[in-house]
Amino acid sequence: MWIPITMLCAFVLGVLLGKVFVPMLRALKAGQSIREIGPKWHSGKQGTPTMGGIIFICASALCLLTGIRGMLAGDLEHLFVFLLALAFGAIGFVDDFVKVKLKRNLGLTALQKLVLQLAVAALFLLALRWHGSLTDDLYVPFFNVTFHVNWVVYLIFAVFVIVGCVNAVNLTDGIDGLASGVTIPVMLYFTAIAMAYGKMNLALFPAALAGGLFAFLCYNFHPAQVFMGDTGSLFLGGAVCGMAFALDMPLVLIPVGFIYILETVSVILQVGYFKLTHGKRIFKMTPIHHHFEMCGWKEEKIFGVFVSVTAILCLLTYLGTAGRF
Repeated sequence: MWIPITMLCAFVLGVLLGKVFVPMLRALKAGQSIREIGPKWHSGKQGTPTMGGIIFICASALCLLTGIRGMLAGDLEHLFVFLLALAFGAIGFVDDFVKVKLKRNLGLTALQKLVLQLAVAALFLLALRWHGSLTDDLYVPFFNVTFHVNWVVYLIFAVFVIVGCVNAVNLTDGIDGLASGVTIPVMLYFTAIAMAYGKMNLALFPAALAGGLFAFLCYNFHPAQVFMGDTGSLFLGGAVCGMAFALDMPLVLIPVGFIYILETVSVILQVGYFKLTHGKRIFKMTPIHHHFEMCGWKEEKIFGVFVSVTAILCLLTYLGTAGRF
């Protein structure tokens, strides 16, 4: 009963917060600088307020209120996931602040972000291990088989999966509403699978975040009134991988996070091919959503296709993992 209520309340709170934060960010001149190497038509978005991820971050915090009884009983998984996402969001906030305040579009250096992200990921995994929520068994969705992995090897693997996932979600945030829209079905999947496994408290966080993202889309759908910034995209990345590890099934990130992976792989292939061929390109522009833009797709079409693909994959993954227990 608390799960749909939490989602609805997060949506209402998100809408109300947007009415406050969007004008506030505009008044503070927290505008996004558009990178010169991006599509030329994106220059019209110059000055659109960023750091709007604060809206769904605050809305998702409702999971802590509705899940307080479970936390008092020692059920801390959704708290750990929220704190992981919040820590990544804090890194993103610092990055956004550097961009806006110091007018440096690239924000923190890559090394600074990597070190901070590795530390946050390791602390999260150790917390889950201490709580007894994380095993060193690797569950393979669809095949319903589990492989035992050495704990040290698993920890190293997990840290880099988390950091990779977080940055993949960050890459997806390139056109209006895309990262928000793609992450909604992912959060609905995690809500449903957590409920199927009887982890009702854990289901509260993705439910609240889904509600907050629906609200954020009211302001972020094309043409966007506000961008989530790295504050929001890194928070979403932390939420996605955090839920996968809290459920002890990180490999589900492959099907449910297909779009995130596609965005990342497109960049890797483009850079690698460019260097090998001394200037040739596979795609017109990367991440791949920009390639489709260059091919003439409207932002709304890219949004619709990418979200639909994610929704279908999430449904198939639910059918392939719901019978685990």
